[in-house]
Amino acid sequence: MALRASPFPNGFVAGIHAVGWAFILPCFWFLDRLIAVCKSTTQEKTKRLEQECYLQPLKVFFGSIIFFILFLATAPLAFLGFLLWAPLQACRRPFCYHRETPSTPEKEIQRGFELEGKASFGFASANLCLLPDSLARFNNLGHTQHRAAAIGKHIVHGVCRPHIRIFVDSPSSCGTLSPSNSILPTINSSNYGATDRQAQPTVGHHSDSTEGHVSVPKYNSHVVTVPCDDTEEPSSESTPPIFNSNQNSNQQGRTSQRSAPRALLSQGLRQQDNVPWEVSSLFPANLDILCLEEVFDKRAAQKLTQVLRPVFGHILYDVGVYACQPPCTCSSFKFFNSGLFLASRFPVLEAQYRCFPNSCGEDALAAKGLLSAKVLIGRNQKQKTVVGYFNCTHLHAPEGDGEIRCEQLNMVTKWIGDFQAANKHPDEDVVFDVLCGDFNFDNCSPDDTLEQNHCLFEEYRDPCRAGPGKEKPWVIGTLLEQPTMYEDNVNTPENLQRTLEREELRKQYISPPIPAEGCPLVYPETGQPWVGRRIDYILYRENSISKHCRTEIEEMTFITQLAGLTDHIPVGLRLNVIMDPDSAGE
Repeated sequence: MALRASPFPNGFVAGIHAVGWAFILPCFWFLDRLIAVCKSTTQEKTKRLEQECYLQPLKVFFGSIIFFILFLATAPLAFLGFLLWAPLQACRRPFCYHRETPSTPEKEIQRGFELEGKASFGFASANLCLLPDSLARFNNLGHTQHRAAAIGKHIVHGVCRPHIRIFVDSPSSCGTLSPSNSILPTINSSNYGATDRQAQPTVGHHSDSTEGHVSVPKYNSHVVTVPCDDTEEPSSESTPPIFNSNQNSNQQGRTSQRSAPRALLSQGLRQQDNVPWEVSSLFPANLDILCLEEVFDKRAAQKLTQVLRPVFGHILYDVGVYACQPPCTCSSFKFFNSGLFLASRFPVLEAQYRCFPNSCGEDALAAKGLLSAKVLIGRNQKQKTVVGYFNCTHLHAPEGDGEIRCEQLNMVTKWIGDFQAANKHPDEDVVFDVLCGDFNFDNCSPDDTLEQNHCLFEEYRDPCRAGPGKEKPWVIGTLLEQPTMYEDNVNTPENLQRTLEREELRKQYISPPIPAEGCPLVYPETGQPWVGRRIDYILYRENSISKHCRTEIEEMTFITQLAGLTDHIPVGLRLNVIMDPDSAGE
């Protein structure tokens, strides 16, 4: 059964809710501007010094007075709106759903299983810090609405770029590669807001002034053949090229499985890991499901939806609960939703949100929790329905609260199991079960030892993890140091890509591990690389999918395309799923 678009049971309730929010919004906006005018990002401070502009004290003084007066003037109207808005949260479904009608039904279906018994799926996760502008500035990020529009355009540009594959001409299996972005069409740069040095994607705007609308570029496939001599050892003095191994796999079944390419292995991969990886300045091509965190601002969520909907036809946004939770109690008031945002190429059959009840401190103001979705993939060769499960979460943030995060991981494990048990049908094949999000702990900090040993990692596989407290040697941290986000080495996708690939530079811009209380930090161990805090995860589980399905990792990606737009490095994962045709109908 298709999901209802509106979170409210009928149009009358939705209308009253809209009126209540319209009364609240002016007061909320003036308060947001009152704080924002007093808080500058490091980029704004640098720009004022370069331009020798000394009017900032006057701007702060007069701006504060004006916005404070306007805030007081609209407060009575906001109070009236609150009286209409708050009670209606008890009957609100905890997410909005947007469905873009496809031009043909085949665009929403993966036909790989039906045609060849195998398919490839791409997933990505990114924390965007799309808080109200005033609060985002405490993370050294501003211009929330502009950033939301720019982020959406960058994602569309990366996902919809040309499908270019390199076939290595070799008697052995060197694999299928796609080239680096140096052979992609040139992108014209343009200046904008918080990312004035970052190139903007070449996506065309509609003729109207709506920021959120972009037209999706259409590209043809390109094939390049490269000779390869398997007997030749790579020179230790020269660095081999880095290849982008993203694949176009959603609409067409794959014709062969690929082992880890030698070009990638020479960049730091270990053969025994069997995990192809890369640092890419673009989002993976033909991404299937995208999970975003910290999309707290409603207007930013709507902008993202407008930009992403031509590519991802099924979007869950404004996920979470508001006001008193549980309803009609005074135990916990939620000012913000969960910040979760899910965009999928595949139709969403079922969706469920659960709110963590154990949040405390500033995290208790947001309705952080777990969003679980069941998506329709298509059919297999025996015309049996094929589905997948995708889960995204954002755990408790403050450092030193490992017990709270462990409790939340317990809930995540239970809630995922409950959701899948309630929506499981015997006539379906499950081909993937993925969990991703911002876990707010890493696998190298002594302060996070409790979470690192949680039993969730016995059920779900982390491609980057060698064991509790130990990362694989090629892994890169995903949390940037906020004060240095706008420096030249990290302020564009290409510069950030080069920085992450060099350990000495990476140390300056990735957040270091957190020591245990009262103990000095010794990091890294002798002979081990410097990784930094990786708090953004994409995990997958194999024991919950159909028994005749086999999963292989095609690629793990660290994405730098949002440099200057967020303080996290997005991560991507592509999985190959092979289905045994002899038992697919059982």
